[in-house]
Amino acid sequence: MNTSYLQVERSVPLQGKAELVGAKNAVLVIMASLLLTRGKSRLSNVPRSADVIHMILLLRQLGAEVSFFAEEHVLEVDTTQVNKWQVSPDSMKKMRASILVMGPLLARFGYADIALPGGCVIGARPIDYHLKNFVKMGVEIRENGDFLYARASTLKPTRLVLEYPSVGATENLLMAAVLTSGVTYIVNAALEPEVLDLIVVLKKMGAKITITPPAVIEIEGVHELQSIEHAILADRLEAGTLLIATAATGGYIDLPQAPAHAMEVFLLKLEEMGHKVEVGPYGVGVRLHATDKPRAVSFKTSPYPGFPTDLQAPMMALQCTAQGKSVVHETVFENRLLHVRELQKMGAQITVEHNTATITGVDELYGASVIATDIRASCALVIAGLMAKGTTTMTGIHHWKRGYDALEEKLAQLGAHIIVREVEEENVQSSYVVEETEKQIRV
Repeated sequence: MNTSYLQVERSVPLQGKAELVGAKNAVLVIMASLLLTRGKSRLSNVPRSADVIHMILLLRQLGAEVSFFAEEHVLEVDTTQVNKWQVSPDSMKKMRASILVMGPLLARFGYADIALPGGCVIGARPIDYHLKNFVKMGVEIRENGDFLYARASTLKPTRLVLEYPSVGATENLLMAAVLTSGVTYIVNAALEPEVLDLIVVLKKMGAKITITPPAVIEIEGVHELQSIEHAILADRLEAGTLLIATAATGGYIDLPQAPAHAMEVFLLKLEEMGHKVEVGPYGVGVRLHATDKPRAVSFKTSPYPGFPTDLQAPMMALQCTAQGKSVVHETVFENRLLHVRELQKMGAQITVEHNTATITGVDELYGASVIATDIRASCALVIAGLMAKGTTTMTGIHHWKRGYDALEEKLAQLGAHIIVREVEEENVQSSYVVEETEKQIRV
């Protein structure tokens, strides 16, 4: 049993400069896309998160040779010997991003045997958008319990229409289409910065992709793709979390790599609260000077370029001590308000009706024992802990580790009192597991 937890104390104002790692939501799909190639590829700015480790192990199961130099944030993947298309249920259950190997495997082999993916408990997140459109491309899919068996003698180019701009479906279909002879269109495609980073990678491989207004991706299939070198784009969600943490503690932060051009609605809301936001040249780099009298703001999550659902929970925590009342509408995931009950334990005044939360600012939060239910909820609880009087202990930190590369250390360097603690008798075993995992990854 994992009894590790995060301990957070009320913080002094955070101060300083922080560097960002590569985006989790970009690196996992880019790692999956390497299955489309034969040869050694090199990725830099790769975060050392649990999900990256899980994807490494998944790629190895398929026959890839993988070396991860964690300190340098460099990942080398040789896909020459990939010869399998079956993904174990254990691998699939550890993260939802595992479904993203389906498109590359179908494009490379015409086969994909996968279990239904796992990950955070934030809603149904159906993969129907993936499956229905794969069928339109000529894939036969058979379900057996939690397992999917997909077969395609030849993938067919066609016009694929998404009723909702699903990021995962867009990425999966895009990766299948780049090796499909003919022209494929994805209509109402997701165009998040992380999707665009995948497109940059696919073009480096030799794919022919065009984006046309309002949200159509046109893919002309090619016969083969080449291995590549690529630096993963900076994580706008890590940047947003650090900005919110700084705002929560009344501090100052400089994020020279922050992609402000991809965070405009979020930054607007911080300004509406009264925080001073300075954006660097060409929309890169953000400095935040926090106000000591933050005003409550309302917001609604929506696909890019709207307010990101992945920053909803941390931003809600920030509203808990703001002056006034805020209303938060979650429109992307139906169960992404599970953090509310944990914030309530800390004294937050929040009411929920369906997917709408109303927050009335209070003078103070109080430390409590709380449980993280997903990656972004873990951020919300840490931020609340930085504001709260006393000590906050958060279990469920595997979610925190899945999404971030030692973010607690960055917060500590900025002045936060935050530390990962483990029950003494498990220290030896945990250290052994970490050491053995690092040995495997660095082979």
